[in-house]
Amino acid sequence: MTIGIALSPFTLNNSDNAVDAAVAFGREAVAAGLSSVWFGQLFGQDSIAVAGTVGRELPELEVGTSVVPIGGRHPLVVAGQAQTAQATAHGRFTLGVGTGGRAAAESAFGITFDRPIAYLREFLTALQQLLETGTADLHGEILTAAPPFPADVAGARPRVPVLVAAMGPQALRVAGELADGTLPYLIGPQVLAKHIVEPINAAAERAGRPRPRIAVMVTAVVTSDVEAARAQAEQSMAFYDEVPSYRRVIELSGVRRAAELAVIGDEETVAARIAEFFDAGATDVIVASTDLNGDADRLRTWRLLGELNSKPRA
Repeated sequence: MTIGIALSPFTLNNSDNAVDAAVAFGREAVAAGLSSVWFGQLFGQDSIAVAGTVGRELPELEVGTSVVPIGGRHPLVVAGQAQTAQATAHGRFTLGVGTGGRAAAESAFGITFDRPIAYLREFLTALQQLLETGTADLHGEILTAAPPFPADVAGARPRVPVLVAAMGPQALRVAGELADGTLPYLIGPQVLAKHIVEPINAAAERAGRPRPRIAVMVTAVVTSDVEAARAQAEQSMAFYDEVPSYRRVIELSGVRRAAELAVIGDEETVAARIAEFFDAGATDVIVASTDLNGDADRLRTWRLLGELNSKPRA
């Protein structure tokens, strides 16, 4: 059980060079005692490439993506990128993917979003074939992945682990059957246990796969100015209130807005909630948006997370 942090593309772009900033943040994460750094994906810098670069520079860290939307991307391309990042990071890269949202798929890429779960199943089927064997032979209803030449990357070992940002029942079933785990976000500990851990474990068991990794993402900030941090959370997280998949788990968690799930307070408050997620079945806790209330609180948060990461857990 480990604790890491997630960095937003906006955070990296608030610098002279996004990749240099990622490496600098990675060094700070190592100094704080954190285990992993994860990079979000929008339409700018490529998070797979950024993660691989940070992994090469900092051999102490696991690096990953949280997450790469599969809409507008082909598994052949993503497999090549992921294997290159794995070789670059010498085996410490994890690929996080998700279906993404309707707005991005239809407005940005001009593609339909009618069957996201079917697309996810075919995408993961081809992706895992590529990562395991270096080729694929998928002729699905939506996707074709049949490269005429080998698609493996020398040095991309061990096989790239794949986590899916799955929260709905259908997506969790697919993730349990075809992926190595999940990256859920905007959920409370009780919802994690009942609506994420139980169904994905059951799906993996039925498919004869190992117990999945549950890397839960949590917005958290250690601060003395709770009111200011809460206001920032309300502003930055309002987007999720309108996304159906998030809307469901937000409501299951017993709140009305995404920002209410942000963990904001002193060290004791944040540490207690992180412990609750581990008790609910998380194998990893990845803390996001630690810079909500400025750099001083981000560093304070990272110090706490590093201390918690160093403590043994049953």
